[in-house]
Amino acid sequence: MSAIVLGREICCDLSSALDREWLVTNGIGGYASSTLVGANTRRYHGLLVGALQPPLGRTVLLAKIDEEVTIGDHTYYLGTNEYPNDTVHPAGFVHLQEVRLEEGIPTFCYAMGKAILRKTIWMEHGSNTAHIHYSLDGASPSPATLALILLGNYRDYHGDTSGSLEWNFGVTPLPGGCEVRAFPGANPYWLLTQPEARFVPTGVWYWHFVYRRERERGLNFMEDLYMPGLLRATLAPGESLTVTATTENPAAVEMDGAVSLHRARQRQQGLLAMATSSLGSVELPNPIAQLVLAADQFIVRRPIPATLEHANIRTVERSDDMVEEAYSLLAGYHWFGDWGRDAMISLPGLAVLTGRLAEAKGILRTFARYVDRGMIPNRFPDQGQTPEYNTVDATLWYFQALYHYLAHTADQQLLEDLFPVLADIISWHLQGTRYGIHMDEDGLLTAGEAGVQLTWMDAKVGDWVVTPRMGKPVEINALWYNALRLMRIWADSLGQPSGRYAEIARLSRESFARRFWYGPQGYLFDVVDGPEGDDPSLRPNQIFAVSLPYSLLDGQKARAVLEAVTAKLLTPRGLRSLSPDDPRYVGHYRGDQWRRDSAYHQGTVWAWLIGPYVDAHLRIYRDPAAARRLLEPFFTQLSEAGIGSLGEIFEGDAPHRPCGCISQAWSVAEVLRAWHTVNHLKEEAICS
Repeated sequence: MSAIVLGREICCDLSSALDREWLVTNGIGGYASSTLVGANTRRYHGLLVGALQPPLGRTVLLAKIDEEVTIGDHTYYLGTNEYPNDTVHPAGFVHLQEVRLEEGIPTFCYAMGKAILRKTIWMEHGSNTAHIHYSLDGASPSPATLALILLGNYRDYHGDTSGSLEWNFGVTPLPGGCEVRAFPGANPYWLLTQPEARFVPTGVWYWHFVYRRERERGLNFMEDLYMPGLLRATLAPGESLTVTATTENPAAVEMDGAVSLHRARQRQQGLLAMATSSLGSVELPNPIAQLVLAADQFIVRRPIPATLEHANIRTVERSDDMVEEAYSLLAGYHWFGDWGRDAMISLPGLAVLTGRLAEAKGILRTFARYVDRGMIPNRFPDQGQTPEYNTVDATLWYFQALYHYLAHTADQQLLEDLFPVLADIISWHLQGTRYGIHMDEDGLLTAGEAGVQLTWMDAKVGDWVVTPRMGKPVEINALWYNALRLMRIWADSLGQPSGRYAEIARLSRESFARRFWYGPQGYLFDVVDGPEGDDPSLRPNQIFAVSLPYSLLDGQKARAVLEAVTAKLLTPRGLRSLSPDDPRYVGHYRGDQWRRDSAYHQGTVWAWLIGPYVDAHLRIYRDPAAARRLLEPFFTQLSEAGIGSLGEIFEGDAPHRPCGCISQAWSVAEVLRAWHTVNHLKEEAICS
């Protein structure tokens, strides 16, 4: 069994417990998440955050439940909340003895004298349904009376609620719970119990919950929550109660907690078995098992119209009003949707290596359907279905994602279906598409417009693009060269003309060697031919010229690049985005949005970059043991911030405090992929 266990020394230390967050998801974009002690520290926390327009439209519905447990003549208050003036009430964290993450499902153990109350939280896969299961340990000297205080909401997960009489929550008592309709026209949700508890209507507001993480981010950090009522039940030793929060028709939801939990655990075990086989292991090490389960949280279904104006892939004929079930990848929790760049970088580690080949294929087809003017979308907005295309690298990463998929499947039919799309992409990049993206006469790809961010270093504050990188970025041209090399191979395999791709690749390689080498420092320019000339900033982007399947550098220069990156950018948490020697370097990621976005790519450490770094390290040094050691610090991170997962970014200065999203797709994906590469290194797998 894969497990992470956090004991009393962490659970009863409020600061440590609030720094650690748990997350469970439902495969359609919804989730439940909070801190170890149940005190919400983010606007994004909640026991039911439903995806009302899957995989987006995420809406905070049931914010939390505070438990009061009476045994004999003593009442234990298990909830924990933060209020203004550093007030913590109640202080239920003092009763929390242990938190166990078993097969990705968290259980919280509260000690009340000799009694132990266990609370387990999970979601139904494919449903906006969360279960909160309470069981009383048989050591309890007498029955326990539970009073469960339901604290509800109804808002976009980016927002906050200010309670007032203008709200018109409609609460309908039902056997074992209630139906909540926040206002006329709102989606209803149900709070129900099995076995049936007694619902006591209240209809009151709880005021001024403080969210410390939002305060740190310079955002509004107080919110009011609505209490539709409370649930009362008595548990004898050995008995249990399940609270189900759902937006689905209750008649179609499994209310038996034991049955639902067993089904959820079986699904998790199936994912681990599939990944074990795919990864070629007899048994997965516990950290890798945790990452496999974390990978599942990002894979979601995305319904797409059966016909699109720019549908570029061969599909079965459908009527215009049908919707096709397809797949996508969310970039991170809590606040990212599905981004093209993140999805393509993450697909090999999250879907291919874990054995989720049907989903991987579905993701590739989904994004192919949205190709427009030779580009895949940068992202799908939270509201609305019109994708945004402001990216130069996402489309080039698509070629890499397909390369990894084909390496594991030899799915020639998919390649045949996609090839017209791929050829169209190359044609658009040759002739020019949005945002000045086009191939220059030297065979290199150039891109950029004032006020638009196009590479993965995409921070923007108002109209200010922090790292514009207009011109010819180094990793874009490494990806471009690799796409051309792959197109030649794929064209040959399909009996299509390939000479054009080979010729452009040759020109691109020659120009790259001539233009990108920064002799005085012995590494690569970050951007050439920009508005202000060539940019010698020491950034991690140059690692891709060494790490991608088709290297653009010879042995000596490749080694020099790796050494430069190692000396200034490598940390135990990934690669810095800028050298500390640079006057623009920012070692801390703190403050309001302006300060944070200003630092986002100016020294902040990115965990996902350890993947390409390991690839480059193996190519240069051929030392799997040394490469394996580079991954070990990431395994300790699994119990330090977002438990069971890997976060987005870390501060550039030691001790590299975790920041940003608690669970990031490409961080999980690249550590998984790097681990697999290190443990299954084959000489022929490294191209030249």
